[in-house]
Amino acid sequence: MTAPEHLTISGPEDILGYIPHSLGYWPTQSLVAMTMQGMRLGATLRVDLPEGGGRRGREAFARTVAEYLLADKEADGTLLVFFTDGGFSDDGFDDGGRKGAAAWSFRPLLADLECALGLAGMPVRDGWRVGDEYWRNVYCTDSSCCPPPGRPIAEIRDSRLNAEMVYLGSSVGASPGAALPGNANTPAAEDAAVTAAERGWTLALAGKANQLAQFDAVLDAWAAVLEAAPPAYPEGSVPGRAGVLAARPLSGVPGGGLEPELAGFLRASLRVPAWRDAVLVMAAAGRAAAAAGAEAFGIFSAGEGLPASCPPLPEPQLSPSGLAGPATDARETSAVPGTEQAGDRSEQGTATGCPEQAPVSSSGRDALPGYGEVLLGLSPPVPDWDTLKRLEGLMVELSCGGGEAQAAALTATGWIEWCRGRGSFAHASLSRALEASPGYRLAELLSEVVRRGTICGWAGRREAAWQKFGSDVA
Repeated sequence: MTAPEHLTISGPEDILGYIPHSLGYWPTQSLVAMTMQGMRLGATLRVDLPEGGGRRGREAFARTVAEYLLADKEADGTLLVFFTDGGFSDDGFDDGGRKGAAAWSFRPLLADLECALGLAGMPVRDGWRVGDEYWRNVYCTDSSCCPPPGRPIAEIRDSRLNAEMVYLGSSVGASPGAALPGNANTPAAEDAAVTAAERGWTLALAGKANQLAQFDAVLDAWAAVLEAAPPAYPEGSVPGRAGVLAARPLSGVPGGGLEPELAGFLRASLRVPAWRDAVLVMAAAGRAAAAAGAEAFGIFSAGEGLPASCPPLPEPQLSPSGLAGPATDARETSAVPGTEQAGDRSEQGTATGCPEQAPVSSSGRDALPGYGEVLLGLSPPVPDWDTLKRLEGLMVELSCGGGEAQAAALTATGWIEWCRGRGSFAHASLSRALEASPGYRLAELLSEVVRRGTICGWAGRREAAWQKFGSDVA
C-alpha cells in the first residue's frame, strides 16, 4: 500500500507515523523498507530482522529484501527503518540513554542492504532506527539535531500525517495474532444455538456435496448474505466478535448479526471443501466463475438426487455487486506492488498451481478464470475488493465454535489477508486455523505459500492491488 497522494509528508516524523497505518500495527523487531518513486512513497515491505546467521545470512537477507522491492517497477530509491525492542549500541547509548549498554547492532546489516539495493537500482536515500522510547536518523552525526539517545517516540505518534490518517478513518491495532477476532464476548446461549444449528444442517447436507441443485442453493445463501452485509469493521481495527455482530444488520435479530439458523447453515457449508472454495472464488471473481470452475472440476454427479436444503435468506440491502459475474473493475489505484511479510523469509517462491490443484480455464480472452487462477490472484485482472472485505467480516463472525468450520473461516480470512499482501496477518489467521483443526489441508498449503514469501498476483500489480482507504482517497 502507498500513502494517499493528497497527503503531504513534511518530515521524517510523517514517514515514520505512516508506517503503522500502512501495516495496521506498530512493528517490532522488524525492518520496514519503503520504495520511492521520485519524491513519492511507493511500496511498503516489513520483514522480521534476522537473528544471527553471520555475513552470508545478512547478505542473503539483503538480497531477498531487494527482490521483493523489485516488484515496484517504478522505484528509484528506498527508505529503511529498523524497529527494535530496546536500543542500539552503535553510538554508545541504548534506547534509554544509558551509556555502554549492550544492544543490537544494525550497522553491518545496513551496509549489506545498501549494497543490495544499490545494485538493484533502488539506492538507500535515508534511514531511521526506532526503539521503545526514542528514534534517530541512522546517518546523522550532528548532535545538535540528533542528540543522544534520540528524539521521543511521541513526535511520531503526534505527527501531522498520523493525525490525517486517523481523520481518514485509519487506526493502528495490535500486532498480528495478538488480537484476532474471537468469540470471547459472544453470549454462551448464542454460541450454543449456532452450534446446534450447524449440527442439524451438517446432517441435512450429508450426501449432497455432488449435487448441482445443492451447490446452487449454497451459493444463493452466501450471495444473499454478502449482498446484505456492509463491511464488518473499518480497516485498521480488529474488534472482538461482539463488535462485528453489532455492526451487521443482516436479519431481524435485535442489534443485527446472523440468525443462529443461518449462521449454522453457513458454517456447515464451509465443511465441504468444494463449496468453501466456490465461496472464495465467487467473492473475488463472481458467481459465473465459481459455477464454471466447479463444473470443470467435475464435482457434480448425474441425476437429481435429494432435494436441496437452505434456510430462509435475508433481503439484500445493497445493490448487487460482482457476485453475479466476473469482476471487471479497472479503477485507478494508488497502491503499488509490495507486501508485508511475516517470519524469516527465504527466497521468494513462485507458485505453479492452485493450493488444492483445482483446474484452470484461461483458453481465451473472455474465458472465466479457473479456481487456481483466482486463489493465486492471477485472475480476474482486478478482484472485487469490496465483496472480499464483506466476506472477511462474515468469516470473522463465523470463526467460532472450533472444529473444521472454524478452520475454514479462519483459512478464508488468512487467504484474504494474503491477497492484500499482509503476510503477517495471513500467517496469524492460518495458524489459528491449524489450531482449530490440525492438518486442515488448505490452511497447511496456504501457510507454506506465505512461509515462502510468495506474493499474491493481485498484490504484485499496481492496477489490482488492495487499497486500505479505497479509490476515493487517491
